[in-house]
Amino acid sequence: MFGISPIGWVHTLGSLPAIPLALYMFVRDGRIVPRSTAGIVYFVSMLIGAATVFLVAHQPVSYVIGASTIALLVAGYGVGRLHWLGRTGRFIETVCLSLTVFLLMVPTVTETLRRVPDGHPLVTDLKSPLLLGAQGSLLVMLIIGLTAQIIYLRRSGRVAAGQSY
Repeated sequence: MFGISPIGWVHTLGSLPAIPLALYMFVRDGRIVPRSTAGIVYFVSMLIGAATVFLVAHQPVSYVIGASTIALLVAGYGVGRLHWLGRTGRFIETVCLSLTVFLLMVPTVTETLRRVPDGHPLVTDLKSPLLLGAQGSLLVMLIIGLTAQIIYLRRSGRVAAGQSY
């Protein structure tokens, strides 16, 4: 179904929980919260998706996205342990983890439009206006979302270094 291999299904189903978890944390907390139950499950799900992309990728850009996602996950989840960064750590954490959501959604939207409906996909060309519009919309959401998160963090009294929710 949809031309997906068994390892492709592991990749797809392994990373799928990250989407609703990210949305849940954005609505609840305004950002990905690494030291929460949802944040831990998000990390595992993203790691499964990012690691398995190396087994299913057909385009060189996929390797870049996978490696970048892993690097941003490690940075986003690790920076909270560097207490000497103070407030800056919370900003780095938020930006890194928001970028992981973006790096998840770009290939997700692209592959969905290129595979659905099965046999007659909405997009057959990577330069399709529908695909480029969807990817552009994701970029706009990233810019607006990061701007809102940074403004919130700057105004929030909860940005003290080492303080968790």
